[in-house]
Formats: sequence, structure tokens, C-alpha cells
Amino acid sequence: MAPIAQPIPLQLGVPVANRRLGGGIDGLIEAEVERGERLDAMRAGTLASIHSWELVTAVDGPGTRLTVFFAGCPLRCVYCHNPDTMAMRNGQDVPLAQIVSRIRRYRKVFQASGGGITLSGGEVLQQSAYAQNVLEAAKEMGVHTAIDTSGFLGAAATDTLLDSVDLVLLDVKAGLEDVYKNLTGRPLRPTIAFGDRLRDRGTPVWIRFVVVPGWTDSVENVEAVADIVERWSEVVERVEVLPFHNMGQDKWDTLGMEYRLRDVAPPDSATVERVREQFRARGLTVY
Repeated sequence: MAPIAQPIPLQLGVPVANRRLGGGIDGLIEAEVERGERLDAMRAGTLASIHSWELVTAVDGPGTRLTVFFAGCPLRCVYCHNPDTMAMRNGQDVPLAQIVSRIRRYRKVFQASGGGITLSGGEVLQQSAYAQNVLEAAKEMGVHTAIDTSGFLGAAATDTLLDSVDLVLLDVKAGLEDVYKNLTGRPLRPTIAFGDRLRDRGTPVWIRFVVVPGWTDSVENVEAVADIVERWSEVVERVEVLPFHNMGQDKWDTLGMEYRLRDVAPPDSATVERVREQFRARGLTVY
């Protein structure tokens, strides 16, 4: 792991009770470094573009968790409820030592709740050197670690990085190649390859699948997702079936981005239960 610079005083934000309300954005202070120094620091993993952080319970993994949202993502998911995390320029440059200091501050909370840290996004593996350094530092403190990823950049995760990961929250957004491409703008194959790698390593996985009416909810697409997940069954601890919501629409409008799901309503309970049953039929634990 790269040497950790001495901490710079930073108010990273305050804990929030609910998901993704921007907790941490107002408290992030951008590091003042020259462009060349910034690029060098990012390559070394001592500086990263961070969108925000939250302290939440029973979300993003077990127990109370410090979830750090990285800025920047190669996917363009039509249902993304945080489109402001897509571009790295929308984050703040945060030195590694500040995140490490925050983890150290909450160690007792993690120990008491069985929690830990989760690195999310955006896409955490877009800044994999920094992520690896954070994960290694957390493991040295005895803190449970997780990453929340689409798996598209799984090749960027070194074996050393994965050695410091206790849990992967893997978003399998669709099971049919054409559906995945239409939904994200990217191919499905890298996610499957990453999942295969996690299975071969024996890394515990929680699957996340979002039910989007007219996009991902067809019986055929869900069966294709279930086929993929079933091949990882020895490491998949649970499948989280998440109903689509359009709570991020205002963010898309604010950013001047086209929101293609404007007229799409959340799925009804019968559809969500049918999707869950399709996964349960494979012997998977479903939430």
C-alpha cells in the first residue's frame, strides 16, 4: 500500500438517517494540488474524486456502515438515481488519509453493530488504486469491507485489492445482452467475467437486481439473470430484488440530462414477487 500522508483537517459531513440524500457533499473540502500532482496522486491511490459519504444501518452490507460514494462511472444506466455521480468532475478531491481517519473514528461503531465500510459510486473500480489503499487500511484495523460495483471494470480490481474485500455487492442489471446494452450503454460480458472470478476466489457476493417495468421485468430477462447468478450460487449469499423508483428524476432535470423513464411507474407488488420467485426457484435466498 502506498504511504499515507499526514491527515488534513476535514469535515466529511454528518451521518444521515436515509439513503443518498447527499450526506457529506457540503463537508467535502477539495485538495489544492497542481494538475500534474493530482494525476500522480490519483495513479498512486493517495487522492480520489469522492462524491459523498453516509453512515447508514442495514444498507450496503451488514450492520452500520460508512459508505463512500466515488465520482465517475463508465455506465449510463437509464434508471440511475444519482446521475450526478457519473462524471468525476462532480466529486471533490479527497486525500486518502482523510478517509482512513474517518474509518478509524467509527471502528467501535462497526464492532458493536457488525458493520464496516462500503465503497460505492459511481463506480468504485474506476479509481481502483485509491480503493485498494482504503480497503487495505480498513483490514489492518480489523474493519469489515465491501465494494458495491457493476462489475464492468472488474478487470481493474487486482487480486491484492480483492484480498482485502470481505463482500461484493454486485449489480446485475440485466441478463440479456441487448437489454443490458440498451439499459447501460455497455456490454454484459465483463460483469459475468467478474462474477466468475469472485466465485473462483470464494468471495461472498450479494446480488442486486432492479425491476424496471418495460425494461428489465420480462420473464425472459429475469430468467437470464437467474441463469447467470445460479452459476455463482456457492458464493451468492442473497439476491436483493429492488423495485424501480423515479426519485432521481429531479437530478436528471437539474443536470439537463434526458430522463428516459419519466413516464415509467414503479412495478406493482405482483410483478416484484414474481421476479423474486424466479430467483427462489434456483434455490437462492431472496430479499
